[in-house]
Amino acid sequence: MERVVVVGGGLAGVRAVESLRGRGYEGALTLVSAERHRPYDRPPLSKAVLAGESDDTTVDADWDALRCDLLLGERATGLRLDARGGTVASTAGDLPFDGLVIATGAVPITLPGDGPQHVLRTIEDSRDLRSRLTEGARIVIVGAGWIGAEVATAAAKKGCAVTVVEAADTPLAGALGPEVGALTAPWYAEAGVGLRTGVKVAEVRDGGLVLAGGARIDADVVVAGIGVRPDLSWLDGSGLLLERGVVTDGSFRAYLGEEEPGSARPDIVAAGDCAAWWSARYGRRLLVEHWDTALNAPDVAAATLLGQDAVYDAVPYFWSEQFGRMVQYAGSHAASERIVRRGDPSGRKWTAVWLTGDRLDAVLAVDRPRDLVQARRVIAAGTPVDAEALADPDVPVRQAVRG
Repeated sequence: MERVVVVGGGLAGVRAVESLRGRGYEGALTLVSAERHRPYDRPPLSKAVLAGESDDTTVDADWDALRCDLLLGERATGLRLDARGGTVASTAGDLPFDGLVIATGAVPITLPGDGPQHVLRTIEDSRDLRSRLTEGARIVIVGAGWIGAEVATAAAKKGCAVTVVEAADTPLAGALGPEVGALTAPWYAEAGVGLRTGVKVAEVRDGGLVLAGGARIDADVVVAGIGVRPDLSWLDGSGLLLERGVVTDGSFRAYLGEEEPGSARPDIVAAGDCAAWWSARYGRRLLVEHWDTALNAPDVAAATLLGQDAVYDAVPYFWSEQFGRMVQYAGSHAASERIVRRGDPSGRKWTAVWLTGDRLDAVLAVDRPRDLVQARRVIAAGTPVDAEALADPDVPVRQAVRG
């Protein structure tokens, strides 16, 4: 392997470059990034940057030592494959490769309508929105998910009049399910934020939102926080299998055509928000759009590209800072049987865990970081637990493990 191209200038892209060099790759290395900035961390954009506590989240990387050709402000526009690699078509010209890392991340979903709306994905998005969060400004946020809650937190602190509109009946219904999501609803009123659930948006117009049914909400600023989708348009017609992401095996090899044994390309890997990878732990394909995966998965992808044995089977992890609380989640509860609560959700500190039989599948910890750390280890180990002991917030999670 003599020429590797990394497409995507986010955290997953820079981690792939670092891992390739760290694992002994000495050939030519090019990173293509649609953004003109060097790779930076995104989680602070909705936290410290939006709050005005930070303005630079650039990832600390020694690009000279990495010997990587940075093509910033350039976009991949297509992919042509052949038996021994292929070519990335880009605004900087054709980039031949015999090894490819796809790390193009995701793009925000926007609302219908021709009125102005804001998203939060880039450093420019965050700085622009921050300038509009002035005292008394009417801020309407569509989506009571992780990003919506964090933007609402920052806006309320700056004295804005904040309303959050959510199509589901509870906040975080998609991420946590309605039962646990409902436990976060009181946080909005506590912070002075209006929350309207079960409300669908028809379109964004100048001056605010039009709801399904014709009602209107006036706003100085409309923020769309309704999720993201993998950035895959440049891969149309490439022959790679795309389904809610670049479909890969557990080692991040991309598949060609139909997903069949032997159809994975050893010279093409995908990692980060755009990779739909097979999890042996959960027995299904996962698309995890969080920082922890973008940080750690590229090392496995780099190993795979270099012909080294590696499989990614980490327990997914995510955190959010909202309404004065540290909210942490680990695992996957999509197929879980029941929920057990640790502590009183009406208080400041509590935890919810998801179980299947005596197996711990996932954990949500609110200002209880020790619960999160211990539960994550239990999930990774797959050891059985005592549900009754887990329900007692005074019993450490590690002591609820059955011998």
